Amino acid sequence: MVIKDPISGLTHLAGAMLSVAALTVLVVMSVYHATVWHIVSFSIYGASMTLLYLASSAYHIFPLKDKGTRILKKLDHVMIFMMIAGTYTPFCLVPLRGYWGWSIFGVVWAIAILGIFFKLFYIYAPRWLSTGLYVLMGWISVVAIYPIIKNIPAGGVFWLAGGGISYTVGAVVYATKKPDPWPNVFGFHEIWHLFVLGGSFCHFMVMVKYLVWIG
Repeated sequence: MVIKDPISGLTHLAGAMLSVAALTVLVVMSVYHATVWHIVSFSIYGASMTLLYLASSAYHIFPLKDKGTRILKKLDHVMIFMMIAGTYTPFCLVPLRGYWGWSIFGVVWAIAILGIFFKLFYIYAPRWLSTGLYVLMGWISVVAIYPIIKNIPAGGVFWLAGGGISYTVGAVVYATKKPDPWPNVFGFHEIWHLFVLGGSFCHFMVMVKYLVWIG
C-alpha cells in the first residue's frame, strides 16, 4: 500500500500510540494516588487525544476514493474539537472544580459540539475560519488565569502555556501555509503536525507531573 502522506500519517500514528500509553499511565496513577475526578477526566482526555491521532493518521495514510477521503477528513477535523475539549476536562474537573471549572467546562464542550456540527456540514470552510475557531477555543482559559495560577504550581502553568503556544504556532503555520520548505515531502502540513505533537506533550506533562497530585 502506498501511504498518501507518509510523514503526516506516521507521526500522528506514533501520536496515537503514545496517547494510549499516556492514558494508561494517568489512569493507573489516578487509581493509586488520586480521586474519581482524576480517573474520569483523564479517561476523557486520553480517549479524545487517542481518537484525534487515530483519525488524523487514517486520513493521511490511506489513499481512498473521494467519498472515503471526505469521510476521513471530516473525522480528522471533528476530532480536533473533541481533543481540545478533552484536554480542558482535567483542568476543569480537578484544580478548577467549582464555579470557574464548571463554567469553562460547559462553554468549551458547547463550542466543541457546535464545531463538530459545523465541520460535518461545512468541511471545506475557509482555512482561516477553522483555524481561528481552534485557537479561540484553545485560549478561552485565559479568562481564568488567576484561578489557574492559584491552583496549579508554576511549573504546571509553564507546561500549560508551552502547550498552548505550540498549538498556536502550528495553527499559524497551517493557516498561512508558511514555512513550506519541501512541498509534498516536508512542508507546512508536516510542520503543523509536529507542533501538534509538541502541544500534546506539554499538556501531558502538566497532567502527569502536577494535576495527578492535586486534590
